[in-house]
Amino acid sequence: MVSAAEQLAANLNFGALAKADELKKRIWFTVGALLVYRLGTYIPLPGIDPNAWAQIFNTQSGGILGMFNMFSGGGIHRMAIFALNIMPYISASIIIQLMTTVSPQLEALKKEGESGRKVMNQYTRYLTVILAAFQSYGIAVGLQGTGSVVSEPGIFFLISTTITLTGGTMFLMWLGEQITARGIGNGISLIILAGIVAELPSAIAGTLELGRQGALSTGLILLIIVMAVAVIAFIVFMERAQRRLLIQYPKRQVGNRMFEGQSSHLPLKLNTSGVIPPIFASSLLLLPTTVANFNAGGGPGWLTTVTTLLGHGRPLFLVLYIALIVFFAFFYTAIVFNPSETADNLKKHGGFIPGIRPGERTAEYIDYVLSRITVIGALYLSIVCLIPEILISYAAVPFYFGGTSLLIVVSVTMDTVAQVQGYLLAHQYEGLIKRSKLRGRQK
Repeated sequence: MVSAAEQLAANLNFGALAKADELKKRIWFTVGALLVYRLGTYIPLPGIDPNAWAQIFNTQSGGILGMFNMFSGGGIHRMAIFALNIMPYISASIIIQLMTTVSPQLEALKKEGESGRKVMNQYTRYLTVILAAFQSYGIAVGLQGTGSVVSEPGIFFLISTTITLTGGTMFLMWLGEQITARGIGNGISLIILAGIVAELPSAIAGTLELGRQGALSTGLILLIIVMAVAVIAFIVFMERAQRRLLIQYPKRQVGNRMFEGQSSHLPLKLNTSGVIPPIFASSLLLLPTTVANFNAGGGPGWLTTVTTLLGHGRPLFLVLYIALIVFFAFFYTAIVFNPSETADNLKKHGGFIPGIRPGERTAEYIDYVLSRITVIGALYLSIVCLIPEILISYAAVPFYFGGTSLLIVVSVTMDTVAQVQGYLLAHQYEGLIKRSKLRGRQK
């Protein structure tokens, strides 16, 4: 028998959206905030020559700068005030999560609930300022060292660039929080999504232009389209896949009434680590290429050899790429999911897995199941990232068609659609309650 919630979810349509005034306000606020973000990616830093920087960037777009430019929506290519984007905030969040595993104080804050979460968010903001200032100063020094990009090098340029880029990151962090609170949610993720999607038309146009010039065959372009659709469908399937553990709750007596035992499920995602493994793996592997490109003389001989071996599509690059994805998939899953904490919470509420003793045995079983499904999740990430990587290297496909960008776009889109459906579902529930009250008064 279909539940009322399932019936409402099945009836979600544009008519319901038109009646949900609160949701429409949230959507318009989100659109306006993202437009402000996109406007900022076209405002160049003061004191630089955008044309000179564009020429330098084009020679280094194959390194880590190309990947960060994808996340920043072209902000690095234009060296805009939002060039750092929201990446320092993401790095700070990951560092704080890592710190909770080694710091008893942070671990205690994590268990305090809402108040502890607010304190940890404040720590994340402070760390974001530090990381953004450090990276901004590094960018200012690098720009000044090029010789032709900065019109008036000196201490004033270093200070102004550091303040501008840091301020841009902090503004985007605030904007993301506003989208989460007053928009449709997932503010930080939507900012990254907007940057990637905004550059996709130019990447598609570049691919079609290569086909017109004869650099790419029509068959290869069709193969790329089919592959992109297949990869997107595969990502949707795997991101929705779960391993559900049956949880039983015993009978309980309240007064003179006996309530039957209930059952529920503990959902474990196949890909608990999300898009973090591909991002970290790409950053580490592209770092030597970036260092070599910034070195005017190409660097020492060993660095040239390393960058050659770690070129896109090279066997060593592909092997290390897969190995790092698998490592970070297990590592980050261990950080974000604590089987012992989950087992303790189940024990406190009287829940247990049938056939498994509560407490330590339950934690061991959850860890066992999680390790097995993480193998599948790591294999899925490797496949999604490996196929586009080969096309990028052998077919000169634009960088935006990489597996990491597809993962981010599909995952955030799915989360956003779920948020909108949640708001519509709540709106329809409110409508049902109001109508039932009105009928009761009429009777």
